[in-house]
Amino acid sequence: MECTYCGSDLAHYDPVFVEKTADGERVPAGAFCNYACLDAHIDDAELTYGAACQWSPDE
Repeated sequence: MECTYCGSDLAHYDPVFVEKTADGERVPAGAFCNYACLDAHIDDAELTYGAACQWSPDE
C-alpha cells in the first residue's frame, strides 16, 4: 500500500489511516506515511477552506 500523498511504501512507516462518512457508514479516505503528508494533503486539496465557523468575542 502507498501513501495517498507522496506514494511512499507504507510498510516502512507507522501509517495514519483516514476515514470519512458516506451514507452513514465509515469508508477509507486515505493512508499516509506520517502526519506531515496528511497535513500537506489537507492543504493541497483545500479541505479546510470554508469550513471555519465565525466567532466573535462580543457574542
